[in-house]
This record gives sequence, structure tokens and C-alpha cells, in this order.
Amino acid sequence: MENTFENKTLLIDTTNEVRVAFYKKTYAHVAGGVLLFVLFEYLLLQSDAIVNFLLSMTEGWRWLVMLGGFMLATNYAESTIMKTADKNIQYMAFALYVFAQAIIFVPLLYIAIYYTESIDLVQQAAVVTLALFIGISAIVFITKKDFSFIKAGLTIGFFIAMGLIIAGTLFGFNLGLWFSVAMCLLAGGSIIYQTSNLVNKYGTEDYIPASLGLFASLMLLFWYVLTIFMSRD
Repeated sequence: MENTFENKTLLIDTTNEVRVAFYKKTYAHVAGGVLLFVLFEYLLLQSDAIVNFLLSMTEGWRWLVMLGGFMLATNYAESTIMKTADKNIQYMAFALYVFAQAIIFVPLLYIAIYYTESIDLVQQAAVVTLALFIGISAIVFITKKDFSFIKAGLTIGFFIAMGLIIAGTLFGFNLGLWFSVAMCLLAGGSIIYQTSNLVNKYGTEDYIPASLGLFASLMLLFWYVLTIFMSRD
């Protein structure tokens, strides 16, 4: 996700103080997105009707409908944030995206929590995800390299992954553990790309678009780390 605003002051052309303030704002917004996600998820899981409906949406072609709805919400949120400088509208789009993530996570988290009768598995996956996120992000800040060249590879990887997910849904085969491992690697690449944009591409007022990109990559990584943890049981 890249900003298209004209006449913006690039972060890379500013002082260290400005950059540090921008990084603090961005990661504070990512943390805020995580807290909002937890709140949404808690409220959604309290409703048996919502949980049962979303569980039913994971069966067969309905899962493709749910994924399609999630992708539409994602595209809408991203395009809205990139087309306006109005912070209120950007915040609303960010909140919409967080809510879409909460919706699609309900079946996975319900299975992880209620079938194991414990939240420990989710907490373990969250800790591992956060550690990986910090470690992968540190690579960019330490090397200060522009990793925008990996965008093409990530795009191809995501298209291949979507093709496999669609095929698995339509023809009823399990993609298995190694697919989840591969998706973790893809999510890691996405974190590197988004963090690289944070350092090299964004303007000084682009902390909401930057936080959305990082939050999306973080949640993708969390999904597949949790999937791997669940496969052990």
C-alpha cells in the first residue's frame, strides 16, 4: 500500500526527531488497532447467533463468499485512506478494517478457545507473533534498506495462495501444515515490505495508512501462527 497524496513531505527527507515521532505514532496506532480488534472479538464471541452463523460460513463455497466480503472491505478501507487526508475519515476506514478482521477471525478463535477449553493457545500464538513481528521489523530499521523490490514477489505469492485456498475450498482438500508455514513466510515478507515503506516511502502525515499496512501484515502472520499451533493438537 503506497500513498498517492501529492506534494507531501517524505519522512526520509526530514530530521531524526520527526521520524522518531512518526514511528511512535504509527506503532501506537497499530497497538490501538490490536486493542480494538480484541474488543470487537470479545463482543462478537459473546453472541451465539453470530458465532454459529460465522461458523456456518466456513463450510464449502460459503467460505469463499466470506473471503470475498473481507477482501471488498479491505479494498474499500485501503482506497478510502489513500484518497483522503481527512483524519476522521481515515480513522473510520481503519476501524472498518479492524472490524472486518474481527469478523473473519471469529471461527478460528472460537475453535482455538472453546474446543481446547483454554485461551492459552491463543496467548502463546500471540506472543510468538509479536516476537516475530518485532524481529522482522528490526531487520529493516537496522539495515535501512529499501525493500520495495520484493513487492512483485509478494503479489505473485498472494495470488498463488488465493488460488490454492479457492481450489482447496472447492475441491475439499486440506492445504496442510506446510501451507501455513509458507504463509507465515509470506506474511513476514509483507511485514518487511510495509516497514520498508514506513522508513522510505511515506510522508510525515501518513501514519494512519502506514499503521493499516502494518496491522494487516501482523494479523496475517497471527492467523497462520495460530493455525500452526492448532495443528499440534
